[in-house]
Amino acid sequence: MSNTVHGRIRSTMRQFLDSEASGGLILMAVAALAIVVANSSVADFYFHALHVYLGPLSLQHWINDALMSIFFLLVGLEIKREMLDGQLSSWGRRILPGAAAVGGMALPALIYIGFNLVDPSNLRGWAIPTATDIAFALGVLSLLGNRVPASLKIFLAALAIIDDLGAVIVIGAFYTADINLIAVAAAAVVICNLGILNRSGVKIIWVYLGLGVLLWIAVFMSGIHATLAGVVLALAVPLKLTLGAPEASDDDSPLHRLEHALQKPVAFFIVPLFGFANAGVSFVGTSTSVLIEPVTIGIAAGLLFGKLAGVLGTVTLLVKTGLAQLPARASWAQMTGVSLLCGIGFTMSLFIGLLAFPDSSSQDHVKIGILAGSLASGLAGAALLMGSTRRRPVSKP
Repeated sequence: MSNTVHGRIRSTMRQFLDSEASGGLILMAVAALAIVVANSSVADFYFHALHVYLGPLSLQHWINDALMSIFFLLVGLEIKREMLDGQLSSWGRRILPGAAAVGGMALPALIYIGFNLVDPSNLRGWAIPTATDIAFALGVLSLLGNRVPASLKIFLAALAIIDDLGAVIVIGAFYTADINLIAVAAAAVVICNLGILNRSGVKIIWVYLGLGVLLWIAVFMSGIHATLAGVVLALAVPLKLTLGAPEASDDDSPLHRLEHALQKPVAFFIVPLFGFANAGVSFVGTSTSVLIEPVTIGIAAGLLFGKLAGVLGTVTLLVKTGLAQLPARASWAQMTGVSLLCGIGFTMSLFIGLLAFPDSSSQDHVKIGILAGSLASGLAGAALLMGSTRRRPVSKP
């Protein structure tokens, strides 16, 4: 691969990391604001406003089902680009973050199940602690500046992207309601047309987005969660400019242009809005016993201990057996800190929690578990990274 292509890949990853990290800092502030508002004198207005209907859907459903489809579209674009032309474009690059992501999903799920075996109705939430919030985690890393090598930031971003792919599969496979076969057939027709556009070399983004709207409506009516339409649409957006050319990096390709156009709106508006609409939990009348509810403790323990054991344990196994190497210039203490940061599961965990326990009193337990586990993971990871690294001097020109 030429130096020019290498430069483009590094530039794309740098833009991605910058926008995700900055968005993560905003998400932290918005999440805190939501909790303050939910426990203030305007709490009734906050909760009532979320359930006001605007046309066929409530405000909260417009945010969670429609706007978050754009978030999933961006996730799908990032997954496709990284798999075909980025940090995950070869098996050598995929093995460490890929295996760590799998381990980081399996262990939290097992821990949650262990705490909730006594109540089978709670087992629907097994996937809640399996997610890593890339914006939040990179936001914490950005606060540490040059104390953390860039290779670890790329490792965390790659792991979280694969983690997102796993979450998409889990949502489609385990959190789908009754299926409307007519709507599924309509969605299949739209998908076929998207495939034809891609194979024909059509590069007009608005054509894909127009069909994407039709796809979202069909998927929404099918009973499959509508946000998955965003991922499917992303897979159809071309990464190449010339029909028949290899899927190679081109900053002017439809995929790159759409991804760049969506990064800031998603990072600075859609995800913070989702966080504000869903992080608010009222502690009025809540006793400390909620902290030891099986759902709460299963999620918190899964995020804090499950992610650490799953990610770090998998990395250790691969490195010790010679199948992979630690990211460049990273120490084991730093890898432990990053493994802890993987326990920040805010956005996707909240999203899965809403699917697992719709219209249920368990949602407060879910939110408290996510907030507790994510906060503990973030603070522990940041403290360990700060204690195990020293600021590297900036070289003089």
